[in-house]
Amino acid sequence: MARKTSPQPPAAPEKRHYMTPAGYAVLDKELNHLLHTERPKIVEIVAWAAGNGDRSENGDYIYNKKRLREIDRRVRYLTKRLEDTVIVHPDKQQHLDRIFFGAQVTYVREDDSEVTIRLVGEDEADFSAGKINWLSPVGRALMKKQVGDSVIVRTEDKTEEIEILSISYPIENPA
Repeated sequence: MARKTSPQPPAAPEKRHYMTPAGYAVLDKELNHLLHTERPKIVEIVAWAAGNGDRSENGDYIYNKKRLREIDRRVRYLTKRLEDTVIVHPDKQQHLDRIFFGAQVTYVREDDSEVTIRLVGEDEADFSAGKINWLSPVGRALMKKQVGDSVIVRTEDKTEEIEILSISYPIENPA
């Protein structure tokens, strides 16, 4: 009698993260600061506090052990994120007449207000600085479009039509 074998589950697709050189530099700088400045300082405080006796009521020990766990968690996250990152140089994109990752786009909304945004990776997004995640509803709607195109943007609340006014790929200096 033939034995049934269960098929292997399909391998999970590789999760790649796209970033601009400046975005990568910011995360790399944070990782280096945590590893070479912040963590050694906290380890020293924990060692000092552990030498003071009863750890169960030692506020310095308890607080700094918690802080050390937070730092280690962030270090693991940043390390993994930076390992899986693809750096996209916006100024080296092809088809500069279309919108791709790293593009700076100016568009007009239905209320005639002009908005200028830059499509960046999810770790770099900062709406107050005009940087939006390229996977956001607006980012997805703009992808591969060109000047003069009208695009329908669907969000949870509403649907809006926007018209693309300009596209550029600014040269970037990593921080």
